[in-house]
Amino acid sequence: MSDEQTTVETPEEDYALERGLVGDVLDAVEQADAKALDVLLEPLHPADIADLLEQISGAERRALLSLWSTGLDGEVLSELEENLREEVIEFLPAHVLTDAVRDLESDDVVDLVEDLEDDQQEKILDALEEADRVAVEQALSYPEFSAGRLMQREMVVVPEDWNVGQTIDFMREQSELPEQFYHVILVDPAYHPVGYVTLGKLLSSPRITALKAILEDSFRTIPVSQPEEDVAYAFNQYHLISAPVVDEDERLVGVITIDDAMAVLDEEAEEDILRLAGVGAEESVSDRTLETVRQRFPWLFVNLITAILASVVIAQFEDILAQIVALAVLMPIVASMGGNAGTQSLTVAVRAIATKDLTGSNLWRVVRREVLSGLINGLIFAVIMGIVGVIWFGTPLLGAVIAAAMVVNLVVAALAGILIPVVLDKIGVDPALASGAFVTTVTDVVGFFAFLGLAALYLV
Repeated sequence: MSDEQTTVETPEEDYALERGLVGDVLDAVEQADAKALDVLLEPLHPADIADLLEQISGAERRALLSLWSTGLDGEVLSELEENLREEVIEFLPAHVLTDAVRDLESDDVVDLVEDLEDDQQEKILDALEEADRVAVEQALSYPEFSAGRLMQREMVVVPEDWNVGQTIDFMREQSELPEQFYHVILVDPAYHPVGYVTLGKLLSSPRITALKAILEDSFRTIPVSQPEEDVAYAFNQYHLISAPVVDEDERLVGVITIDDAMAVLDEEAEEDILRLAGVGAEESVSDRTLETVRQRFPWLFVNLITAILASVVIAQFEDILAQIVALAVLMPIVASMGGNAGTQSLTVAVRAIATKDLTGSNLWRVVRREVLSGLINGLIFAVIMGIVGVIWFGTPLLGAVIAAAMVVNLVVAALAGILIPVVLDKIGVDPALASGAFVTTVTDVVGFFAFLGLAALYLV
């Protein structure tokens, strides 16, 4: 082995704030050392500064922002969690806020202001130049969570009959180009997009090459009213880098880039995870205590109702439970196994619905697979629990009862886990939001009823 050892950071440390940085920043704030604070924050990416602001308390945040002489970058505001933006924007002096938002792309400004109160929206809009303000206000007029809210107005557009040389000269003459762009969009005289050319093709082609000769096959347009989750799906499905957005008359009004589409995919996945756990879709570690209580209480209340329903089933077998105490010992095993099996099927189904992988054409094949999986797992665990029941309590019939209940509950759990989210999706209810409570209820009720019902038939 080599004498030199290479230190490899664990994955948990990659891209995280350096250990001790938050403490160093708070020390600089406490000592009112603006120079030291600048030295610590200046090298950081806006996303890292946003993370730092989210990890400290409200009082520490206000003290830091008061001391930070260089002011807050607009990109930091766009990276902040929504629940903190209002607090930070409310605290910032007008001139700092103006400097922060002035250089943002229009889509970032829209993302910044769309969830703010009217007075805070006006505060930011007043900081923009007139043309930028008009663009943002028009974007805000589109439905929430639509392509119109997601798109940016900054783009490079040229006539469809131009060649490479004309396009390059045109871009060199512009005083301002989009900070990031991937395609040059071609339009006809009516401003309908007809195709686009990648910058790589543009720069590698002779000047006399017609743009129409180097168009990309991936070109497709996005309707301005299309829901943003469908936009994100199109980007992911067709490997798009950017896509023109068109209005009702098919005229070009903006462009959506891959970073915005991937942000939507990330938000959708995060919402699904939180909702499956019965947590508010916008909850974060920086929320105040009362806000956390408000978001979690409804789902805990729903869980209480389902638990009562399961208890009602148990109450119907009160006499047999009094006679055979072993049933009370084994009941949680049946319920737990069914709940876990149902959650597995449910998670797969919710994600497949979100990615449009679960459709009418393959639904029954997937249902059959889940039921068979539940049946096979049920038989395996039935054998295990049957043996445990015999060894533990010395009653072969008790082992047979829990084995049979295990098979029934795992099959029903698999079936409920796949069908409940599908049915909820068909009737317009978010399957990630409500499926968990229904699946838990089904597995608990069926598990207890099967186990205690079989025990009542064969053990008494």
